[in-house]
Amino acid sequence: MVASIDGRIDCSMVDKISGDEYYETLEKLDCPTLLEGRVTMEHYNARKEPFVATDTTAVGERSVYRAVVSDEYMVAVDTHGRLRWPAAEIDGVPLVCIVSEAVPCEYLEMLRDEGISYICVGREGIDLPAAMQLLRSEFGVERMAVLGGGHINGGFLAAGLIDEVSLLLAPGIDGRSGQTALFDGIADMDRLPVRLSLESVERVGDGTLWIRYTAVGCDADGNR
Repeated sequence: MVASIDGRIDCSMVDKISGDEYYETLEKLDCPTLLEGRVTMEHYNARKEPFVATDTTAVGERSVYRAVVSDEYMVAVDTHGRLRWPAAEIDGVPLVCIVSEAVPCEYLEMLRDEGISYICVGREGIDLPAAMQLLRSEFGVERMAVLGGGHINGGFLAAGLIDEVSLLLAPGIDGRSGQTALFDGIADMDRLPVRLSLESVERVGDGTLWIRYTAVGCDADGNR
């Protein structure tokens, strides 16, 4: 993730205070599979018109569909099945959609018709630990980078699924109220902070700091 020094991650804002450091450092992390939340995917990759079902009957059970076999995937987290896609790939990488079991059956039918893989797991919301297990067992994913936004980062944090944090701290301040933070959306006000261990700090680009942490209890390779 790239953020201003006050921890804000609005895309249009960070574009003004950072350069190509994001993609250069992401490549160094050696994560063949990447994951983004609905808002980020909607901003950069999905069609502008949302999916609207004519029949809202929910799937109601766990299911997995693998359209293609690959050694890398682009994963979209879309709890309610709102996103529509211009293609089954993003930048040449096969797409995998993770949705909840509350999505309409029509949505999964659309994905299959368009050759898009999916994981459907979790009754009301997505069961992230189960989804990650299925990514590994059904798609062979061993290492993955979570690219935000703040609420999907917060969801992974709350589920105990963050092994490492790779942060680009860009030289700029946002300061606007209501802007999403690097990790956001956790409702439990009594939740204790997650402790991190500093692994490295490096200056990259025009004054950006690349800071890497591992979660306490993990080694440098993310193993607990």
